[in-house]
Amino acid sequence: MKTEDLLREIESLPVEERARVADSVLKTLNPTESEIDKKWAEVAKRRLDEIKAGAVKPVSGQDVFDEIWKRFS
Repeated sequence: MKTEDLLREIESLPVEERARVADSVLKTLNPTESEIDKKWAEVAKRRLDEIKAGAVKPVSGQDVFDEIWKRFS
């Protein structure tokens, strides 16, 4: 099958199926590194638990950028 034929076939699919195809193709270009992903998931869960427990107070993105601009202006 030629690339053009394959693309036409994909374009004819419902949007959800096209999204699955796109995701699958992108994963082949940038494969996930499961060990790294696992560690990031652990960090994210720990941080969420800290927020839920009240151990840390979240800072808005706007406040972060305001502080950056203040420091480097």
